[in-house]
Amino acid sequence: MKLTLEGLRDTAAWQKAGIELPGYDPAELAEKTKENPVWVHFGIGNIFRVFTGSIADRLLEQGLMESGIICVESFDYEVVDKNYRPYDNLSLNVILHADGRVDRKVIGVFSEAVKARTDCAGQWQRLKEIFRSPSLQLVTFTITEKGYALKNENGEYYPFALKDIEQGPENVTSVPAILAAMLKERFEAGRTPLALVSMDNCSRNGETLRNAVLTIAEAWHKAGRVNDDYMAYVSDENTVAFPWTMIDKITPRPSEAVAADLEARGLENMHPVITAKQTFIAPFVNAEGPQYLVVEDHFPNGRPPLEKAGVYMADRETVNKAERMKVTVCLNPIHTALTTYDCMLGYDLFADGMHDPELAELARQVGYVEGMDVVPDPGILSPKAFLDELFEERFPNRYLGDTSQRISVDISQMTAIRFGETIKAYVQKYGSAERLTALPLAITGWLRYMLAVDDNGEPFELAPDPRGKKSGNTCRHTSVWDIRKKSGISCGRSSAMPASSA
Repeated sequence: MKLTLEGLRDTAAWQKAGIELPGYDPAELAEKTKENPVWVHFGIGNIFRVFTGSIADRLLEQGLMESGIICVESFDYEVVDKNYRPYDNLSLNVILHADGRVDRKVIGVFSEAVKARTDCAGQWQRLKEIFRSPSLQLVTFTITEKGYALKNENGEYYPFALKDIEQGPENVTSVPAILAAMLKERFEAGRTPLALVSMDNCSRNGETLRNAVLTIAEAWHKAGRVNDDYMAYVSDENTVAFPWTMIDKITPRPSEAVAADLEARGLENMHPVITAKQTFIAPFVNAEGPQYLVVEDHFPNGRPPLEKAGVYMADRETVNKAERMKVTVCLNPIHTALTTYDCMLGYDLFADGMHDPELAELARQVGYVEGMDVVPDPGILSPKAFLDELFEERFPNRYLGDTSQRISVDISQMTAIRFGETIKAYVQKYGSAERLTALPLAITGWLRYMLAVDDNGEPFELAPDPRGKKSGNTCRHTSVWDIRKKSGISCGRSSAMPASSA
């Protein structure tokens, strides 16, 4: 069996393999999408395919959408060449439940894959055509927080950003500059409104995206490359909107075990590959079942009925509270607090660390005790219920196979965001942060982790981090046990559990 349009024709084989097929025709959908594009997405990796793609898939299965998603890649073009075109833009979602159940479904909503390259005339022209279309309603993004950055920590433009500013709309490379150029096309084609929707896991993501696009646009305006009317168009959020969002779904890298299972079921060419830019991809995506998306309901050219696919549509204040609930209290701080200890104690999977009684207690202190005391309540989601699901189903899910090494990527940039809001809230509520114990322990663990020496004194590889240092530091270190004992949280050392191979 092949994951191609031709391969889907043998429906009996797919049914025998336990894999659900789309209830719509992906080829017919692609034709409709080409004629009337509605939805474009930048950053076409794993989280997009398993989460954003599943939203469109649900709407199509219910007959609530008539076009698919146009997939745009602006960073790692190998993803298009190796993960989309060989499979006719089809993908396979593999949902790994905590009780061992597995759901498998082919997703056919990805109607076209385009490379955002000015040096590829055909692809660049196609992108212009898409953005000129009045039917286009929304452009979504999962490009990571780094994808919006134009300046370094000193406030200086990165070289690529300077080049984008100096060379103008016809020779751009960064997503903010590509968007500024595409908005110029849309402006010149009739000034039809549009929503640009960041779905990246960062605070005030809509504001971050807007600031990046306007930075490029204003620089071009100053240089005389765009006029006043264009600036009025992109600056008015009633014509070009930047809704805020909160997104949540744990999506590990593609699993070799899942690939082997799929091939045993008869599918060909399922094993993951790593691109030259270190993107981990496969024809499938493995992820957990739970997922949450809260979106500010501001779409000046209309939108698909996202709420019919489980999306929470809300106002900006509610989105901001939901994002703060997740990123600063309920999920990400616990990930960041435990993952460094996992690495030092030899736990490969995050779920294995959660089965260590002392680390589980640290997680509970971070979330239920210190976090819940100051958690923002978005109203549409219960922070307590959200946290309960994390502890009872999501965090202990060994079948998910999510590694602490993955969670530790770029950790130095996450620490202040994920712990800082709670610290500031304690200062505001109690006059100081002296009541906090778990968060200081988490920060101490991060600093100890940066030595790149495990609890047995052996060097280990740090996760990639632009502010990090190379592993192999053999300087004298404090043991993780000493740190936990001094914190007052631990009540006795537990024996380490072996890493799961699930």
